[in-house]
Amino acid sequence: MEINKELELAFNFIEKTNRNLFLTGKAGTGKTTFLHKIKAESLKRLVVVAPTGVAAINAKGVTIHSFFQLPFEPFIPDATGKSTTIQRKFSKTKINIIRSLDLVIIDEISMVRADVLDGIDEVLRRYKDRTQPFGGVQLLLIGDLQQLSPVIRPNEWQLLKNYYKTAYFFSSIAYQKAAVLSIELKLIYRQQNQAFISILNEIRNDKLSPASAEILNKQYQPDFNPKKEDGYITLTTHNNRADAINQKELEKLKGKSKKYTAAISGNFNEKTYPNSENLVLKKEAQVMFIKNDSSPEKRYYNGKIGTVIHLDEDTITVKCSDDDIIEATYETWENIKYTLNQETKEISNNIEGTYTQIPLRLAWAITIHKSQGLTFEKAIIDAEASFAHGQTYVALSRCKTLEGIVLKTPIKSASIISDATINTFTKQLEENEPDEADLQASKKAFQLNLMGEVFDYHSFMHPVKRLLDIYYNNRNTLTGNISEPLEAIKDKGIIPLLKINNSFKNQLATFAKDIENPEQDAAIQERFKKAITYFTAQTKQHIATTLSTLTFATDNKAVSKDFEKQLKDLEDKLAIKTKILEALSDNFLTENYLKIRAKSLLDVSEIKVVKRKIATATAHEELFENLRLFRSSISSSDNIPPFQVFTQNSLYEMCELLPTTAKKLRKIHGMGKIRVEKYGEEILEIITEYTTKNNLTSKEVEVVIEVEKKNTKTISLDFFKEGFSIEEIAKKRALAASTILGHLAHYVSEGVLDITEILSEEKVKKGLEIIKNNTFEGLTELKEIAGANFSYNELRMLVTYSEEK
Repeated sequence: MEINKELELAFNFIEKTNRNLFLTGKAGTGKTTFLHKIKAESLKRLVVVAPTGVAAINAKGVTIHSFFQLPFEPFIPDATGKSTTIQRKFSKTKINIIRSLDLVIIDEISMVRADVLDGIDEVLRRYKDRTQPFGGVQLLLIGDLQQLSPVIRPNEWQLLKNYYKTAYFFSSIAYQKAAVLSIELKLIYRQQNQAFISILNEIRNDKLSPASAEILNKQYQPDFNPKKEDGYITLTTHNNRADAINQKELEKLKGKSKKYTAAISGNFNEKTYPNSENLVLKKEAQVMFIKNDSSPEKRYYNGKIGTVIHLDEDTITVKCSDDDIIEATYETWENIKYTLNQETKEISNNIEGTYTQIPLRLAWAITIHKSQGLTFEKAIIDAEASFAHGQTYVALSRCKTLEGIVLKTPIKSASIISDATINTFTKQLEENEPDEADLQASKKAFQLNLMGEVFDYHSFMHPVKRLLDIYYNNRNTLTGNISEPLEAIKDKGIIPLLKINNSFKNQLATFAKDIENPEQDAAIQERFKKAITYFTAQTKQHIATTLSTLTFATDNKAVSKDFEKQLKDLEDKLAIKTKILEALSDNFLTENYLKIRAKSLLDVSEIKVVKRKIATATAHEELFENLRLFRSSISSSDNIPPFQVFTQNSLYEMCELLPTTAKKLRKIHGMGKIRVEKYGEEILEIITEYTTKNNLTSKEVEVVIEVEKKNTKTISLDFFKEGFSIEEIAKKRALAASTILGHLAHYVSEGVLDITEILSEEKVKKGLEIIKNNTFEGLTELKEIAGANFSYNELRMLVTYSEEK
């Protein structure tokens, strides 16, 4: 492909910077060829996606909905710009692919709706960087806004119009924040005849002159009847027009026809049938699959074309151009109505009807919509009934020559539809195209940003804070050396390194002030190597070594799962950082770093979390095991979590203090009146048997009695039982109301208090509905969903309560 200045500039922006780019241009300017060039030559880890099955195949990629596993209902963003749509569960392989991505290419971007782009943003943020648009992944958006626009149903726009100015991708919330550059390709490759190019430009700009219309309409041949070997394909505006052509060709075939009747249930509008209710086919008929294969084999996709070679009662055998033989069976489509809960902002999708039929249709003719991105030597075009922006332009621009076009109907002004919104946006792009100076500045910034990223520890803060949050909110069930190492990692490791990296980046900016290519500068490389040495030592001393001293144990499965997940995240980040620092000890090169970063991430993803032994060992292991087995038996027989019998802390304290009377047992942390009444007799029997056997006493318990009298939670509980409100207790004790609520929440989890003694029945009901109808990884995500009406302590109580129900 001939390289022109726009293509060369675009290629360099993609390869040498991290700037997001919208690559546009007239039909035939080499956009698709450029995409394949990037895919073949780029050193970045990338995926290619497109809005439709046909477009995805043309781009040698996959559909947007398939890769990002997006549901088909609209995305409704809340006030913060985050979608309320819950994503489906991703496989480990898919997560690893996303986490290691440098670049996402979206082809035929003109057909992508604004909310779909925000859906992509949500997925990338979830698995990459939560703080950056599209998770910090570079975007290459390819398409022509003067071609086909997004398909959006009236009921979908009713949901979206309050959040987006238009349905076009550039109205998405994420796009507005992504600082997207735009480059327009101007050199046309598909058509060589200047007169034909001029006609296409006039149609594109909605300014078809009488002279051009006269030239174009010389191709009008209403009675044209091509021979089979001529290789003409018919492009038309509506499915029913394509159907008529296909039916005519079907009738030409010799042999017996076979009919396949659809099964329809519930409400399914006839106008929305995906294919004929009575599908009639013959052997040698040219057909197209109209649905992605729902089976695990994924044998076909929407848009795959082939020829029928055999017809059975419930199966049709199709041979495709790649010699692939596919047996097509019945598939089901669902008619879904979308509704929006104005209070929760959640989308509900109700199945109102189903349509079951063989997923094939005749394919001697296709709609203009399905032709976008294709190139034809010869085409019969029927654009008389153009009903959407860009249709006439797309149809004509599929053809390489004016001579290869046959018009079934003349082109009139009414056939050319333009969108004023697109024209305004396109004009803004033309006025703000980047140049070589912008490229050099972006290239330099990219290198410096990557150097700074090597020593960036911001991502470490999230798991450390989450681990501390889990610990401080579950101290009654978590045991071990937890808070001390985590606080040390935060205060002596992460925070100082963040400050030093900020200074380092400022130094780099100063050094590179008059340098065009920082990674080629000896002084900068020397400073980088010194930073590697320093950060490696500090990471090992204040993060890795300290983390190795962390131990924990808990009998609460939910807490254990959450804690282990965050700990694995922290360990993964440490392992990735360590691998990167080691690999870059000699120098920094952008290409090398991108490879190392991806490899380190993928290697570390295979490491399993290490189960840590509890540090708080007991001298009375036999008693510990006997009490643990007793707790397990009660847990199993009563179908309750072990910590509701008694907590891990209570278990260790009983083994340490050896209480042999009910009064002493009541002084054990967490052993309130209700627990002692339920389980005290059997617990005391186990402890007494052990102490008698080993000639032990429980004198130490007296020390604990004095300490327990001063327990701050107990004081709050006593006031509450006396009838004081949370606000009154807070005032009496000079503490925050949230602190008092936290004290009482502890006794809800212990079973001493019922949740309805603290929260109203209405609030409990509403909170449980939120928990039931949403998925979340921890209290932080749940708090974002629940909003200001619920505090963290209230949500914590509700989660515990929901697990018990």
